[in-house]
Amino acid sequence: MSRLMQAAEAYGEDRERDALRLLRPLRDRLPDSPSVRELAGLSHYRLGNYAAAARELEAYVNLTDTVEQHPVLMDCYRAQRRWRRVDECWLELAAASPSAALVAEGRIVEAGSLADRGRLDEALTLLRRRSEPVRRAAEHHLRLWYALADLEERAGNLARARDLFDRVRRAEPSFADVAERRAALG
Repeated sequence: MSRLMQAAEAYGEDRERDALRLLRPLRDRLPDSPSVRELAGLSHYRLGNYAAAARELEAYVNLTDTVEQHPVLMDCYRAQRRWRRVDECWLELAAASPSAALVAEGRIVEAGSLADRGRLDEALTLLRRRSEPVRRAAEHHLRLWYALADLEERAGNLARARDLFDRVRRAEPSFADVAERRAALG
């Protein structure tokens, strides 16, 4: 089995440190390998090494010219309080519009970033634009509704938060801690 496949297997088994141990020599030997840079970035991200994850994912983006990992990259920048980079990645992702799920994830990160900066009204507006109910909710719908419910609660809009948590719970009762969050709102 190749080192890259072993690293991918380790990552898939939540053994990020093992994945990185296998990837370091590969990255040194093959610095222009998108697969190596992507997997290294994702491994660092899971470990909370946001600066290292951002470096690897930036290299991945430069090598591939894709926005596929922009939500993760945005979250790395958010953790480092690199607000301008979060916003730039969001604009790139929104313009590319690769898939509903990927754009929704980027939207959630951007909204969280805005809220972190004290711009809660802008964060709410950004998520509310895509918060309409759907007949068959996909994972990205649930994630967006949950994130919006959290922001509505932070803003003191408790009735809206309850409604959104209820919507998530009806679609997927075991989603995250939605039952507990809803119960805490009365």
